[in-house]
Amino acid sequence: MLTVLTDFKSPYAFVANDLIWALESRYGIEINWLPLSLNIASFAGSATKTDTRAQGDKPQTQGNRSARQWAVIRYAYMDARRYAENQGLTLKGPKTVWNSDMACVGLLWAKEKSESRAQLKSFMDSAFQRFFERAFEVDNLDAVRALLASTGITTSGFTEYAQGEGMATHLELQDALLDQGCFGVPTFLIDDEIYFGREHLARVAWHLEGCPGAPPIKCYPWLPETAE
Repeated sequence: MLTVLTDFKSPYAFVANDLIWALESRYGIEINWLPLSLNIASFAGSATKTDTRAQGDKPQTQGNRSARQWAVIRYAYMDARRYAENQGLTLKGPKTVWNSDMACVGLLWAKEKSESRAQLKSFMDSAFQRFFERAFEVDNLDAVRALLASTGITTSGFTEYAQGEGMATHLELQDALLDQGCFGVPTFLIDDEIYFGREHLARVAWHLEGCPGAPPIKCYPWLPETAE
């Protein structure tokens, strides 16, 4: 089984989403999607931008992010935006550091309640697209419930689930994944291997094909595809 860890506030998970979903039709599998809610403030600081241009002032930014942390964040979004543009996607940097636990609980609910893989994909696509259009609050229960409903997934009982069993399950899962050595998204778990980053898609595909020959290194075009 292929398990993929994702987070709706991650730009790199966003630009890899369609590529990963394509593995399902290519190999006739069902990916086990799991949420891994990144604690961005713990390694990249926190920041919130307030738009005061309507009052004639410049936008104000508050937080504890250092100049080096800002450089890392700006580069990450610049890099991810290249891949988003290639896919015709809109990727706007968020104006605050979000806690996406509630949206992650929404993913667990969608996995259980979706009537088809297409419906689950529709929920995930919408969550990513709306978040990076700054039109979806990943920490807001009402917003998550509305997104579920908009993709045709039942929301009967979701509030109670999100405030109780669902959130407890999600938080327990976070500890288990971190203890397993998973720290970012997208992360691929297959054949007792852990691969972090979309650049490992070729190797994941190699696993799905039964590991024929030497593993590929297709992201390095100057090397033979079968190079170790």
